[in-house]
Amino acid sequence: MSHAWIVLEQLESIEAMSTSKKLITREEWEKKLRDVKIRKEDMNKLVMNFLVTEGYVEAAEKFRIESGTEPEINLATIADRMAVKKAVQSGNVQDAIEKVNDLNPEILDTNPHLYFHLQQQRLIELIRYGKVEEALEFAQEELAPRGEENQNFLEELERTVALLAFEDVKNCPFGELLDLSQRLKTASEVNAAILTSQNHEKDPKLPSLLKMLIWAQNQLDEKASYPRINDLSTAALEEPTI
Repeated sequence: MSHAWIVLEQLESIEAMSTSKKLITREEWEKKLRDVKIRKEDMNKLVMNFLVTEGYVEAAEKFRIESGTEPEINLATIADRMAVKKAVQSGNVQDAIEKVNDLNPEILDTNPHLYFHLQQQRLIELIRYGKVEEALEFAQEELAPRGEENQNFLEELERTVALLAFEDVKNCPFGELLDLSQRLKTASEVNAAILTSQNHEKDPKLPSLLKMLIWAQNQLDEKASYPRINDLSTAALEEPTI
C-alpha cells in the first residue's frame, strides 16, 4: 500500500504550493516508493484480516502456517459463521436463526433490527414459494407486534406484505425484495453482527485502504500528473500524462 501513502504525501505537499499542475516523473515516483518502508508483518496482518472477515477459513489456516501470522479470532468459529451466512443465502432463515443462537444467543437478543430483518426474510421466503396463508399468519403473529413498536419496522412489513397483492411480482414496486440481493443483504447483516460479537471488525480493512487510494488519486489528479494505478488487480503504474 506504499503507493497510497505517496499519493497522500504528494497531495499534502502540493496543496501548499502554487495552483499550477505539477509533473512527477516515473523515476521520481518509484524512488519515493522505495523509500517507504512497510513491515511484512503488517502486510501479513492485513491479508489475514481479509481472509478471516470474508470467511476464507481454509486459506486463512494455510496462510497462518506459511506466514506465522496468528488470526485475531479462533478460525474454528469462521466455519460456524459461514454456515449461518450460507443458510440465509439459501433461504433457510429459521436454520440460520438457530445457528446464530447456538453461537451466541445474545446476538439476536440485543439486536432487534437484525432479528426483525431475519423474520422479514422468513416472510419473504414464504411469499416466494406461494404459501400465502402461512405468510399472512406469520406476518400477523411475528412481525405485526414489532411493527406496532417501531415505525420503521411497520413500513418494512407493509412493503413486504404488499408483494401478496400482485399475481406477478414484477409489477410490484417492491419486487426487489424477492431478488437474490435481498438475501445477500440480510446475510451480510448477520455476518457483521457475529463478527462484532467476537470483537472483530465487521468489514475487512483492505477494501477500505483501496477506497482511500482511489479517493486520494482522484484528489491528486487535479493537482499533478503522476504514475497512476488504474487497474487495482495488477497495481501497474501508468505513465503520467503531460
